[in-house]
Amino acid sequence: MSENVPRFQSRPRRPPPEPEAIDIRVLYEDDALMAIDKPPGMVVHPTYRNWSGTLLNALLWHLRRPADARDGRAGVQPSIVTRLDKDTSGIVLVALAPEVHARMQRDSIAGLIRKEYLAIVDGVPSPGQGSIILPLGRSPEDRRRVIVTPAGQQCHTTYEVVSSHAAHALVRCQLVTGRTHQIRVHLAAQGWPVTGDRVYGDANEVGRQALHAWRVSLAHPITGGPLHLESPVPADLQQLISDLKLVPGERADAWPPSQ
Repeated sequence: MSENVPRFQSRPRRPPPEPEAIDIRVLYEDDALMAIDKPPGMVVHPTYRNWSGTLLNALLWHLRRPADARDGRAGVQPSIVTRLDKDTSGIVLVALAPEVHARMQRDSIAGLIRKEYLAIVDGVPSPGQGSIILPLGRSPEDRRRVIVTPAGQQCHTTYEVVSSHAAHALVRCQLVTGRTHQIRVHLAAQGWPVTGDRVYGDANEVGRQALHAWRVSLAHPITGGPLHLESPVPADLQQLISDLKLVPGERADAWPPSQ
């Protein structure tokens, strides 16, 4: 073979994520699954830009504590079922066994996992409740962005205005389908971008998109019993709701937030 033929070398494989002593708030935990209350600013899974400090690193540490190791959980490999964007807060579901992950993924695809979000938006949605059904796909110019495109997958979000004042509204959204950035792109496409969304709207003093994964309901993947989980509205969004005069009246069952 000619010495002039270039040789291609594969990139070295990154080592597996390491446990890191990061505090996490556990909303629910048993031998099959966990529900974590993710704070804004935390990446869920290691990426080439964020290989440490992620929720998965924290989960590995949590499962390798001395008490858990004695209970035989040191070898458990947690897997994320419901991912959230870095700057979205709220509930993340985690499977603790491959068969549990597979079952939860099937249930999610079948629409059997109900996921509700709270969003503060620029503008006031009209009508006050409804459905947004638009096809979404990756932007060919920037694969990190999601756009409305006929070539995309059909996606469905329902919404309901909880309260409004002036040029903003507090909106409850439910994912009927679950695609990357779905709520953010659907709301922005209607002219109601999530407040603080620097990708699909305008950044503001909050420093992140005002979106919170608030409630999740599902059948337990092992027992089949009902699970109803709720994440309290974080302090930064509570303050924004107050500043924008969006605190709902008594008729809104989305308020007050759980503590």
